[in-house]
Amino acid sequence: MQLQFELLAADGRIESIQVGVDYCIVAGWAGRDRAAIEHHILELAELGVPRPSDVPLYYRIATNQLVQSERVQVVGPHSSGEAEVLVFQHNGELCVGLASDHTDRALEAHSVALSKQVCVKPVATTAWRFSDVAAHWDELILRAWITEDGQEVAYQDGAVASLLHPLDLIKKHFQQDQLPEKTVMTCGTVATIGTIRPASQFTMELFDPRLNRRIRHTYEIEFLPEIA
Repeated sequence: MQLQFELLAADGRIESIQVGVDYCIVAGWAGRDRAAIEHHILELAELGVPRPSDVPLYYRIATNQLVQSERVQVVGPHSSGEAEVLVFQHNGELCVGLASDHTDRALEAHSVALSKQVCVKPVATTAWRFSDVAAHWDELILRAWITEDGQEVAYQDGAVASLLHPLDLIKKHFQQDQLPEKTVMTCGTVATIGTIRPASQFTMELFDPRLNRRIRHTYEIEFLPEIA
């Protein structure tokens, strides 16, 4: 599996890179604040999702679920996106991107792992070097908007400071300080504004106020009929 990125340096230089992916992990329940984790658990409990056995949890996802298109197809009307930081290695250097942990909410009540596996994971095509943002990591902001009834409305807006640091997530799962090559990992999400709900379009953004730049990606969702 290959992902393509425009790697944007702090000084504005752009490098086109290809990243091979053999291993994909979605880190769930990844908040720093246990109260915030509990809030998200209760959000999902309203949809019938059982409490996690541990926090954080690491879900293995098939790499063929990673896509960089602007249109995705899902079965049934029950799935929704989640804006998440994406991290990966390139030539021995940690890089930062953006992905949506698009999830089937109806299936989530049966199995969180399966609900994540059945939906593709849209990935933005811009990335940054982690070294360019490491010193002000907690200032980064995750945002998302959805289109409802033809109107774009705010759906997520929160600081990555509310989530476990990616280096901590890497160390806990891989028992080492460096993410392995050909591995990508999403690093958790922030709470929704209002209820978790499907939409015809999802826009996600990672904003860096210190360097005044953003990674942004929009994708449309086509709901395929759910045939029994």
